[in-house]
Amino acid sequence: MNVSGGGRLVVMHRKNDKKLYDGDYERIISFQNLLLAWRSFKCGKQKKIDVQVFERDLLNNIMKLHAELRAQTYQHGSYKAFKINDPKPRDIHKATVRDRVVHHALYRDLAAFYFPLFIADSYSCQNGKGTHKALDRFTYFARKVSQNHTKTCWVLKCDVVKFFASIDQGILLEILDKRVIDNSVLGLIRVIVESFSSGTCGKGLPLGNLTSQLLVNVYMNEFDQFVKHTLKAEYYIRYADDFVILSCDRAWLTKTFHSVERFLQAELALELHPRKVSIETISSGVDFLGWVHFPCHRSLRTTTRRRVQKGAAGKSVDSPTIQSYLGLLSHGDTKKLERHIRTNLCD
Repeated sequence: MNVSGGGRLVVMHRKNDKKLYDGDYERIISFQNLLLAWRSFKCGKQKKIDVQVFERDLLNNIMKLHAELRAQTYQHGSYKAFKINDPKPRDIHKATVRDRVVHHALYRDLAAFYFPLFIADSYSCQNGKGTHKALDRFTYFARKVSQNHTKTCWVLKCDVVKFFASIDQGILLEILDKRVIDNSVLGLIRVIVESFSSGTCGKGLPLGNLTSQLLVNVYMNEFDQFVKHTLKAEYYIRYADDFVILSCDRAWLTKTFHSVERFLQAELALELHPRKVSIETISSGVDFLGWVHFPCHRSLRTTTRRRVQKGAAGKSVDSPTIQSYLGLLSHGDTKKLERHIRTNLCD
């Protein structure tokens, strides 16, 4: 079976009814692919000093990187740590430019293979998906489970504690080893994965790496498959570490929660956040992905609304911030907030 991805061909074989990744290490680390990875990486970053420095001697830098990868002497560099509010405080770890070029080169191949293996209702960090698609799917599921809001719809909502920092690198590499045939490709993944530690040896993936976005989905795909095929949960949505299961049977959701908790602990070494686990009805309002969902509408979470109001103050209508906020508000019932923002814009 052939799958086209990123302008290249990813070959998939079957063994014991499992698709296997047979990516070509030489192609991944080829000079041509590294150049393509560079072009993909630098989009929107041309003004960054470190990007400009790398580009000044681009061919020599790419040639040196290619030679190290081919000889398998490549070593991942250190990370620059900083914090952002998105909206809550997050620790970001930024790799060097040369390392991020390698991330892009590897990602191009791995993503083309893994994306088709993920369930339809996994929405984070995938082309053609995202928060708004997940929100619309939630609305559709709520309507279907409640039979157009004529029956009670219950929602089990969960969140993993310190998700990226808690990823077990050993378990992740075991999961990858089930499908990645080429030991050189697996070795490169290992170098990238083990280049970071969240403070506990063998734990964590850096939020700043492109490869991390894919690898956490590979990790959580084990859970997705369990929920869909073992628990037989028809109405399940996951966005990164936030997930919901909808049902008209509260007792079944309670039983399902205990199965979910046991699987995450035993198989993936993950813990659920005790204060962010709930079973609620749609009619009482369910907080999911920044919005509070009700039977016939959704409204912004209070903290998000305050952040938007504060961030919009003093901005002009054509500023990127305002356009971003207005785009966000278009996905819910926020006419009053939108009027407030427009009224207080600068001329």
